Amino acid sequence: MSALLVLLPFLALAAPPGDPVAGREKADTERCLECHGSTGDGQGFSTGSDGKFARLGGQQYDYIVKQIQDFRSGQRKHEFMKMMATGISDADLADIAAYFAALPAMPAGAAPKNTTAQQLYQHGDAARQLPACTSCHGDSGKGIAGVAPVIGGQGKAYLEQQLQDWRSGSRNNSAGGVMNQFAKPLSTTEIEALARYVSEM
Repeated sequence: MSALLVLLPFLALAAPPGDPVAGREKADTERCLECHGSTGDGQGFSTGSDGKFARLGGQQYDYIVKQIQDFRSGQRKHEFMKMMATGISDADLADIAAYFAALPAMPAGAAPKNTTAQQLYQHGDAARQLPACTSCHGDSGKGIAGVAPVIGGQGKAYLEQQLQDWRSGSRNNSAGGVMNQFAKPLSTTEIEALARYVSEM
């Protein structure tokens, strides 16, 4: 079964876009900007590629909404984000998601140089039945609307943690468990290399 077919249920999550202007004020009021930054670049330990909080600038509206819904339900586990997500109404969520989605795309770093990571990202590994990341996230990590999120330019530390969580199963909210299946065979060295490679796209 192709990754696209596995991810088709995600297509049903689309909702009418909210108001990005109202969303800017609500993102501030609801304290989203304290971690994710007013430009959606993810504050974390820094605003560079090592920042530990997700960059949301230019992320897909539907993906942001889905993650908040998953934090609420416990499908995606993070105690602080569950508390934050539970306190936001659906109307406010629509506006906040629209605000972040309307921001410029995540800033990229230097040109990727890691050949191992590039091979995995562009071609996968047939011997381990690993699909290429490009099949869902595209050549430049800009995602496919309704299928997979933007990951190119995301913070390295954040990407690394998510891949580790997919591998361990502590995060399991991708449709059909496709990300768990992908991450499970990866070594820690491969995860580190992929995270750096994608953060520098």
